[in-house]
Amino acid sequence: MGRFEPRLEPIGEAVYVAPQPAFSDGRTAAMDIVYIEGLTGQTVIGIDKSELHDPQTVRLSLAIGVPSIRACSTDRIEDTVNYAAVREAILALLASHGLQLLEALAERIAQLVIADFGAHWVRVVLAKPAKFDDVDAVGVVIERRLRGDRAGSPVSLAWIGRGYVPG
Repeated sequence: MGRFEPRLEPIGEAVYVAPQPAFSDGRTAAMDIVYIEGLTGQTVIGIDKSELHDPQTVRLSLAIGVPSIRACSTDRIEDTVNYAAVREAILALLASHGLQLLEALAERIAQLVIADFGAHWVRVVLAKPAKFDDVDAVGVVIERRLRGDRAGSPVSLAWIGRGYVPG
């Protein structure tokens, strides 16, 4: 590889780094991450005629950020994000969503995890691994944050670019 050739890292091997929420005085709060990596499911999604009726495989990875998971000290499932329940909710959504674009489905997944599972931040990696014969996958990566999570603090975009660290 030449000196100026980019080193391409697969998205699936990226390290998750959650943005740290800030208090109004500028301090940062610890963010714990619960994750699901490589969940596969079947869904009807796409805009091409060949995709409109038959389910196809999609692959999903989630990073779910919550401030200081209590289960670290209580050892109780009720005090954390139950990834089995998240998995079941996502599989149910894949069976019923009626959307055409991965972007819209990723958004729906992010909002579900925030609204129903107490996430303050979520990263959704959603891919079609069999869309084209000559690529491993096509997809989208989105990050969403609980609205009001930074209420009262100045807007900071310093966390942008910290999401992927080559492994």
